[in-house]
Amino acid sequence: MSLRLGDIAPDFNAKTSIGDINFYEYLGDSWGILFSHPADFTPVCTTELGATASLQEAFAKRNVKVLALSVDGVESHKTWIKDIDETQHVHVGFPIIADEDRVVANLYDMIHPNASETFTVRSLFIIGPDKKVKLIITYPASTGRNFVEVLRVIDSLQLTANYSVATPANWKEGEDVIIGLNVKTEDAAAKFPKGVEIVKPYLRYTPQPNK
Repeated sequence: MSLRLGDIAPDFNAKTSIGDINFYEYLGDSWGILFSHPADFTPVCTTELGATASLQEAFAKRNVKVLALSVDGVESHKTWIKDIDETQHVHVGFPIIADEDRVVANLYDMIHPNASETFTVRSLFIIGPDKKVKLIITYPASTGRNFVEVLRVIDSLQLTANYSVATPANWKEGEDVIIGLNVKTEDAAAKFPKGVEIVKPYLRYTPQPNK
């Protein structure tokens, strides 16, 4: 059965480009990103891993650990990483799972038979410190992901996990947020002392509370 938002992310042991790991132990108390690639030495994947590597400091600042996956082996990963570092001008410091037997891919429903019976699609999971799935994005193999959007989503998830707010369309870190419907309008001013803008009874804005 496919994973859904709020489900517990399955734990697993795996061989990776940095050695054997246990998924839960690797994450610890951090947030996590697990994302799959159809295969090593493919052009779109090379740019994606390069983009992720260029954002490693940004992910670390947000207490996020990254873990990639491909159905090729460890030695293939290590050789491919050299290509990624060279062509994308980065250093890939996060592990890439060698999922040759498709155990992790099947746990996370990363193989979609109507797209490919052997290779993973571009699945991406954001997992909270509670090990629950917070977000799922799936792209076809031909379309590279936007990792700036992944950062934006993490900012939203971490903010809304701690405050009674939601983020509007196209929201970016530092912009106004929407007050949750669980907060009564008469209580909003006390809860959000930076100010409350009431557009409609159900649409109320306030400055980002943790800024």
